[in-house]
Amino acid sequence: MNRLFGELIALLGDDRVVLELASREQLSKDFYWYSPILTELLDGKTADVIVYPLNEEEVKRVLSLAVQHEVPVTVRGAGTGNYGQIVPLQGGVLVDVSRMNRILDIGEGYVRVEPGVKISTLEKTLREQRQELCIIPSTYAKSTAAGFVSGGSGGIGSISWGLLWDGNVIEATIITAEAEPRVIRSRGDDLLNYIHSYGTTGVITEVIYRAVPRVEWAQCIASFADLEDSLRFSETLAQDESIPKRSVSTCEWPIPSYFRPLKKVIQDQKHVVILEVDEASLELLQPLLERYNGTITHAIPAANYMKGQGLAEYTWNHTTLWALKADESMTYLQGSFSLDRYMEQIGLIKAKFPDEFYNHFDWMRSGGELIPQQIPLVRFTTKERLYEMIDFCESIGVKIFNPHTYLLEEGGWEAHIQRVIRTKNQNDPKGLLNPGKIGLPLKAPSV
Repeated sequence: MNRLFGELIALLGDDRVVLELASREQLSKDFYWYSPILTELLDGKTADVIVYPLNEEEVKRVLSLAVQHEVPVTVRGAGTGNYGQIVPLQGGVLVDVSRMNRILDIGEGYVRVEPGVKISTLEKTLREQRQELCIIPSTYAKSTAAGFVSGGSGGIGSISWGLLWDGNVIEATIITAEAEPRVIRSRGDDLLNYIHSYGTTGVITEVIYRAVPRVEWAQCIASFADLEDSLRFSETLAQDESIPKRSVSTCEWPIPSYFRPLKKVIQDQKHVVILEVDEASLELLQPLLERYNGTITHAIPAANYMKGQGLAEYTWNHTTLWALKADESMTYLQGSFSLDRYMEQIGLIKAKFPDEFYNHFDWMRSGGELIPQQIPLVRFTTKERLYEMIDFCESIGVKIFNPHTYLLEEGGWEAHIQRVIRTKNQNDPKGLLNPGKIGLPLKAPSV
């Protein structure tokens, strides 16, 4: 390993090769601590060295050295993932791409960027040019372009534009882990081998995102005395194509009580729907609010969009973060409910776990289909009780994407895992890219 350290320093210089323990420990973590199960499994896992490449050629040379020495490689963007995606289970080299942060090209309907560009910087730049990204994560302030592709799936905007693989990533440039790394330009269906694959199939050095015309988004909180009213309002709004929207997030009480910075605008015992809608269409909300007994109790005009903390930072898995800040016993699940029976499913869950399961829906589309997507808050007592909740949800038709595992195939990617394994075998023949994140056999058994 010392020989590898020397070669990395010769390649990148002392200032871009980090061996100091405290830095290695800090950069080897993401937000896996949302899960008490992952905390137990991943605490203490640390890279042996951190490197900071500045361009694609340096990435290729780092990978070539790692392959020659048969040392694992894990790639880090900003570390905003929740499942230990960037935690190096077997040590090795952690490649931090945060200094590869240039916006390379903007055209009508697309933007081409290096992997370490922050989503917030990218969105701000696009909006200045009258465009915007189709979807952004709730962690957009810190998350990076390639980090979102490698570890994410959906986010703010998914209510209208779907998930990353619904055409929202146009192309990704991939570097393989071989003695002589190859450059692959992945487009179309082939992107499923790289999106949300935790960097197990290659290292992303460029991303082309789809962009769409900018909308003036107003942010609102709608309050409801009845949970079903809040959900029916959300469903109706989600289906109404006459009202452009970027976010529809429904939170059952007491979840809103965890949003401490919003304390002055949150009404006691009220369920809320956090909205981003076209400011020009706000008046179209009123009939829906009246129909479902709701009231707008807080609003932020479009002129203040992305200036300071926005309401989007209380949606998706940011909701879990606020809950954990208020109550350390909370954790979360992820699940897709059935549009035709989600109210029934909610009723069954609440009857069985009345004080342990709190509903939080981020409505979205996948392949054009509207889905009541949940990131519910659950009160953690034991691992056994948590898996009892998971088993019950699945027994009533709720598809759970388990956030308490770092294994790709156990977290909801099982439908694509065999093609990911085939790609990994082609691009990473020695199995050095983020090893341990796929639990299934990577090589076909010999006959």
